[in-house]
Order: sequence, then C-alpha cells, then structure tokens
Amino acid sequence: MAITTAGDLLFYLVFLIWFITALLIHSFIKTYLKQAPSSISPPPSPPALPLIGHLHLVGKVLPKSFQTLARRYGPLMQIRLGASACVVVSNADVAKEIFKTQELNFSSRPEFGSSEYFIYRGSRFVLAQYGDYWRFMKKLCMTRLLAVPQLDMFIDVREQEKIKLVESVMKCYREGKPCHLSSELTTLTNNTICRMAMSTRCSGSHNEAKEIEGLVRTCLELAGKVSVGDVLGPFKIFDFSGSGKKLVSALHKFDRIVERILKEHEEEAIKGFEADQRKDLMDILLEIYRDSNAELKLTKKDIKSFLLDVFMAGTDTSSAAMQWAMGELLNRPEAFNKLREEINAVVGPNRLVKESDVQNLPYLRAVIRETLRLHPSAPLIIRECAEDCMVNGSLVKAKTRVLVNVYAIMRDPELWANPDEFMPERFLERSGEKIGEHQMEFKGQNFRYLPFGSGRRGCP
Repeated sequence: MAITTAGDLLFYLVFLIWFITALLIHSFIKTYLKQAPSSISPPPSPPALPLIGHLHLVGKVLPKSFQTLARRYGPLMQIRLGASACVVVSNADVAKEIFKTQELNFSSRPEFGSSEYFIYRGSRFVLAQYGDYWRFMKKLCMTRLLAVPQLDMFIDVREQEKIKLVESVMKCYREGKPCHLSSELTTLTNNTICRMAMSTRCSGSHNEAKEIEGLVRTCLELAGKVSVGDVLGPFKIFDFSGSGKKLVSALHKFDRIVERILKEHEEEAIKGFEADQRKDLMDILLEIYRDSNAELKLTKKDIKSFLLDVFMAGTDTSSAAMQWAMGELLNRPEAFNKLREEINAVVGPNRLVKESDVQNLPYLRAVIRETLRLHPSAPLIIRECAEDCMVNGSLVKAKTRVLVNVYAIMRDPELWANPDEFMPERFLERSGEKIGEHQMEFKGQNFRYLPFGSGRRGCP
C-alpha cells in the first residue's frame, strides 16, 4: 500500500519502531529473565507469535473463536491479543469459581482504552471499581431506580410506545413501503428509556429523539473501536484512527442535551411535585443530589454518567434481543405457530399482549429465555482479579483481565441438548432437560445460564 501523506508515513514509522522495540524486549525477557521453575503454573495457553500474540487465532466473532480454542486448551486459558492479555473462562464450574466462590476477588472491572476518552471518567457506575461508590449506586438501583414499584409506575409509558411501534409498522404496510424493523425497535427502546429516565420523548421532538439515539449508537461504536487499540499497548495513546476525538465530541453533544433536561427538572422541583406525580430516574437522582444527609454525595456528573450507562446498556441490547427472537421464530415455523396459538388462546386475536399477560404465557417466556441463551447481549463478561489466586488449579495474578465466555457456556454440549438449536421447549416445566422454571433460577445462580451475568456485578 502506497504512503501518500505525512500522516501515513508517521503511522508506519511509529509502528516500525514499536515492532522493533517490542521484539527486542520480548527476546531479552525470554533469554535473560527466565524464572525458576514453579509448581504453580499459569493457565494453559496456545502457542503465541511475537508481538501479535494470539491475534492470528481469532476471527471476527471473538466468543466463538474462544469457544473453539477452549475445546483444545481447556476451560481456563490464557490469551494475548497484541499487548492485551487476559484469561478466558469457558466452563460453568470455573464460572462459578469467579462469580461465587471467589466473588469478592473478581468484583471489579478493568479499564479499557476507551475509558480515558469518557468525559464522565471516574463517575461511571458500570465501570466503577468495587467500593463505596459502586455499592451505593447498586443499592440505589435495587431499592429505588430500578425497583419493581418504580418500573410499574411506567407501565402505561411502555404500552404507549408499543402502540406507536405497531402504528408505524402498519403505516409502512398501508403505504407499501419497506419497514426497517431494526430502526423501529431501536426507536422503541430509546423512547421508552427517555420517558422512564427523563419523562420526555426528548422534548417531543422526533429529530432530537433521533439525535440521542444516534449519539448513543455512535458512542458504542467508537468506544469499541478505541478499545481495540488496547492491542497496541502504550502506542494506543496516539489515537491513530481519530476515534478517540470523535468519541469525546459525541459525548459532549450528549452532555449538552442532558444538561438542558436537567435544568428543566430542577425548575420543576422548585415548583414542587403534585401528590400523585410520578418521579422519573432523573428526579430521584436530583433528589439524592440535593440531600445533604445522603449516604454518599452525588454530583451532576454522576447523574449524567448514570443516564449514559442506562442508554448504552439498554437501547441496542433490547433491540437486538427482539430482532434475534423474531429471526429465530421465522426460521422455526413450528415454534412460531406454537407461540401464536398460545397468544390467541390466552389474549385473543383482537388486542395486543400486555405485560400482565406474560405470566400466563409460558411458551413466550421460553422463547425469550432461549433467545437470550443463544444470543446473549453480553457474550463476554469482563472482570478483573484483585489479588493473586488459584482458579481451576492455575495461578491467576492480580490485575489480570478475566473474560467469562457465557456464549460458550450456554452452548456447552455437556450442559445442553442440541446446544446450537433454537428449542424453547427446553425451558418448559415438562422438558426432559429438567431446566424448567420450577427447577432453575434465572438470576445468575445457575451457572450454565448466565445471560445477565452473576454475582454482585450481575445486571440489576
């Protein structure tokens, strides 16, 4: 490839210097700093190449590549992707060690290359180290922000957004236009979160709603690209692709929108709430922000960061799960017909399914659970080891990144019959696999089914 600009020349010079330096350091360590033999060994690892480590062994779908490698190197293996090293867990028993037996030692998450570009760095609940701030925010989520009574107050909001989705799809049908269901479902989840978090469809402006939706998507994409830079080690600070600067720009745009809505909420609070007026997430967070006796003092930066986490964690993941469910049902007509028959029998053909109906629709619940088994929103759950410890008979050192491959665990042929097939029936009470609702917990205590993680850092 020809070098056409000064920027290209700089990139190749830096890469060449990095390559030569890393090669010399690698040779020096192998030759002069060999450690004495030890009876305690690290996890097994595939043969690595200098500099790139195991990059040549992985494909585009990282969880699937790790699953393939684990068949040869075991349920706990050491992987190095360029300068980024980690330990990969691919077995339910070892996952239990991480999430339960030694949970406290694996209750923090590591920082990635994208972290330094986040304008809310230090305030992010999702990436916070296990400590006072994280415990306070988790308690707040469980008791107020995401508690059942709080969620129940917004049932009508979710119903309204569901009806808007149906109307939009029907409009496309009547006009003979294609319906981009992916976009429609993302808008559904985005607007639902907006209204539950800030009591607004983004000030009622469709363009502004789309702006938040677009910014969240941009932040997710750019954060992923910047994190890939971890393979370059210390050279990631040069931000060769420019993704870091773009991420900062998108975050500042998001910040300006949320800042304006924050001020509107503060003005509402000064006027006072009506007796029957419900409080959204922002109202509750501002209430704690103003409370001088609060267990921990929140800042506005904390509030904005939490809202960003809610959008980033909830928008694309919920939309993707719905798309996967529909895709699997289309590929399994018999499952589709079973679900349709159940809904017609319980709900009838003349109205939409309501949240209150779900408890009477076991096959629908089974479809959702089977979809999440095959297509978890977080196929790799990330933790960081706090202190040196033994896992599955191998030494895992402090600060080691640990990736629990729930994709592999939930497709393990030793745990699941026909693991790659979409079979909702396995989650029914009469299932021969004995994993029906009465036999199985879905809150992270059954370590072969982990769509939402487990332990302290599992999804609330």
